[in-house]
Amino acid sequence: MPVYNEARTILDVIARVRAVPVEKELIIVDDFSTDGTREKLSALASEPGIRLIFHERNQGKGAAVRTGIKHCTADIIIIQDADLEYFPEEYPELIEPIEKGWADVVYGSRFLGRKHRVLYFHHYLGNRFLTFVSNLFTNLNLTDMETCYKVGKREIFQSLELK
Repeated sequence: MPVYNEARTILDVIARVRAVPVEKELIIVDDFSTDGTREKLSALASEPGIRLIFHERNQGKGAAVRTGIKHCTADIIIIQDADLEYFPEEYPELIEPIEKGWADVVYGSRFLGRKHRVLYFHHYLGNRFLTFVSNLFTNLNLTDMETCYKVGKREIFQSLELK
């Protein structure tokens, strides 16, 4: 879980992730938060099932994601943002295609599922257009190419040269 200045939501998202009835290791990478997030996380250091990693300078979300992937030992990785835009309660649905061998990677979508997801209209239109164009060139059938909810086999994530 990449984290940067999420003091408002961090404890809630951690509680919700931990409540999901799937076996998991929770790796939280704080990217040098300055709003009290680090202090809240530090208080959880002795909690079982939580591994905390603190960057010593802000490096960006991509670096936090790469750090988390590098330290992961589970078979399946879920990238969960700490802002609660996505719902941990959906984990079983997201990992099922991977566990059953139907897929190696699953992408979440803000356009499917729960009805109360909110996007600005111009962002919605731009995303739909870019997703359409992306699908044309990649022969994929995505509904939200800008999604931050990505689930996949560890070996796939760890084999990527993410920049």
